[in-house]
Amino acid sequence: MTSRLKIFGLIAILGFVAGIIAQVFATQVIPWIQLNWPDLGQFVPYLVAGVVGAVLTVALVSAWAYMTSKKDPY
Repeated sequence: MTSRLKIFGLIAILGFVAGIIAQVFATQVIPWIQLNWPDLGQFVPYLVAGVVGAVLTVALVSAWAYMTSKKDPY
């Protein structure tokens, strides 16, 4: 039971950090991209959200797979 709590705690911490990163992107990076590349202005939030979502999903699934894999007894 404690290993499941550790996994839930790890996922919660990763989600918290991902939220901080998403906030930084929303307040700093997206306005900078819209200022420097106005042609992409309307699509940038969707592109950034897609990339961040993909990276976050891969990181969470990788952490889950690593934490729940069976260890060799050797």
